[in-house]
Amino acid sequence: MNTKPYRPGLSGNAVEITRVADRHWHALEDDLVVGRGYAEHRPDGRLFVSIDAWHDAAFDRLAEAMPAELPAPLYTVVDEADAELTARWRRAGFRIRRREWEYVVPTDPRTTGLGGALPPPGVTIVPAGQVDEDLLRAVDRAIRDEVEATVGWWQSMPAEVLPRPADDTVVDPSKYAVAAAPDRYLGLIRVVTVRRPRIGLLAVRAGEQRRGIARALLAHALGTLHQSGFDAAWAEVQESNRAASALIEGIRARSVSSNLELVR
Repeated sequence: MNTKPYRPGLSGNAVEITRVADRHWHALEDDLVVGRGYAEHRPDGRLFVSIDAWHDAAFDRLAEAMPAELPAPLYTVVDEADAELTARWRRAGFRIRRREWEYVVPTDPRTTGLGGALPPPGVTIVPAGQVDEDLLRAVDRAIRDEVEATVGWWQSMPAEVLPRPADDTVVDPSKYAVAAAPDRYLGLIRVVTVRRPRIGLLAVRAGEQRRGIARALLAHALGTLHQSGFDAAWAEVQESNRAASALIEGIRARSVSSNLELVR
């Protein structure tokens, strides 16, 4: 256990920072825990930190102590509406890396206008639960490689938080529907339902884009959810991904919030 004294907090007494575990810190004031800090490696390899503190002094002491004992870079995610928390992280030396908009997406084809959205000739939609796992992993890997080789924004995608084996980017094959040519898969969509359905990924091979494949995959996924009794799904879109924003807003999805990913 490693304890460090810091400047006085609200009570006038020193705030002490104690590292109680490998990636867990406490802020103590008068022997009372007034803040907790955590660090966690996400499956994509990035190290995310979070702090829950009673007051600014405890937050600032934790935000000073934790980076001194952790490897850079460090990331955190905040609700952009929480201006106070955002200011605390900015004060600690974190800067905005990207902004992500959260949308509520209607599923009713009469609302989305996707009722007639069919894949192009020679392409079929394979429903979730029926995909070939080898072909699925092949298209997932191909799309990731294409993105990294061109615009290079895959690492700015939402943090992958579900556990998965190393080097396997397909978390659960049963959650994917795909667009299939006779010999390979051309695109994919992943929908995960916990408390509510979430569209976690929609992507198409570079050479197959602008053919209506993404729209057909979205129509299939939303139509399936609608038939299952869900009137809406949720999706996150990076602010700079204009094509995705245009697609999602074109089906009358509604932006409800935004998150900021910060980095130090």
